[in-house]
Amino acid sequence: SSGINAEYGGGSVVAVAGEDFAVVGCDTRLSEGYSILSRDVSKIRKMTKSGLLGCVGFHGDVLTLTKSLDARLKQYKHTHGKDMSCEAMAQMLSATLYYRRFFPYWVYNMVAGVDNNGKGCVFSYDPVGSYERESYRACGSASAIIQPLLDNQLGYKNQSNVDPTPLSRDRVRNMVRDIFAAASERDIYTGDEVEISIIDAKGVETQRFPLRSD
Repeated sequence: SSGINAEYGGGSVVAVAGEDFAVVGCDTRLSEGYSILSRDVSKIRKMTKSGLLGCVGFHGDVLTLTKSLDARLKQYKHTHGKDMSCEAMAQMLSATLYYRRFFPYWVYNMVAGVDNNGKGCVFSYDPVGSYERESYRACGSASAIIQPLLDNQLGYKNQSNVDPTPLSRDRVRNMVRDIFAAASERDIYTGDEVEISIIDAKGVETQRFPLRSD
């Protein structure tokens, strides 16, 4: 999977669901082979007031897919007079990807936001639309490096006597920043800056932090 990302754009996405918020982090590097095409490409898109989309993979397919999703979200809003919920958007993305299963979008997606009950939610996908609601997930070129860190720090895997206290926004933001700093040391397709967006019932707050530029 990471081979697809590395060849056609690279980059990594991390999403974490909190008690009443969700956090998405992406790097801003766009690569092709050993060339850096851009150091300032945002891979996070605000789709609705309750949902964010993180996309990495082949950049042409990312643009085509997000354009298609934007059109369907606008159509839904005109028809129903309200924004699509985060769960409905997650299902729509799955159907959109599955429709193209014989000629797939080479894109790894992550939907994060706030559900109908006000709880943070994260949905992870494969390129042909199979999806799952999770508490945290990494995808993209550095996913094999990042996922074990998330399992340890957020999933408390193979640990005893842990205190599973819900994490604050600041703690999750700092953890995602540190995880990307670690990943950029080992993955040449992840770097330059990490963009971190926090979404809750009040809206979206986005910050950027520097990573390795080499």
